[in-house]
Amino acid sequence: MGIFDKIKHAIFGDRGPLGSWEKKDTAPAGGRPTPAQPAPSTPAAPRPAPAPQAGPQPAPAQPAAAQPTAVPVVDIEGVLAQKAAARGEPSNWRNSIVDLLKLLDLDSSLAARKELAGELNVHAAADGSAEQNVALHKAVMKRLAENGGKVPAELLD
Repeated sequence: MGIFDKIKHAIFGDRGPLGSWEKKDTAPAGGRPTPAQPAPSTPAAPRPAPAPQAGPQPAPAQPAAAQPTAVPVVDIEGVLAQKAAARGEPSNWRNSIVDLLKLLDLDSSLAARKELAGELNVHAAADGSAEQNVALHKAVMKRLAENGGKVPAELLD
């Protein structure tokens, strides 16, 4: 799992659209798998062909188009503010990629930020520089927004 996937997991968990990397439980709602239907012991008799009808034949029914499922939007600012409040210590996660990673209990080292910059194709300045860190923070917020997160405009610009 890459650094950005870890960020997504720490923020979205398996609640939102980014949860697709999580293995989902395929058991029915009752929590127990349904038993397989037993195979019939005798072959079914063939059905007789329908009698031809006079006049135009109706077109075969088109299958209903799959309805898109509503993807829940995750309030990125709300989740992060709640995490910061729970920690009870100051955090500048709104501006600092280092503080954001620390808030999410992720590695904030230069090596981890280099890896994240590579994943997000961020090459704004020298690795570890303030300019690179700001660009990296903005890229993370932008990517979260692209993946279904609600990110305030001031964190994207």
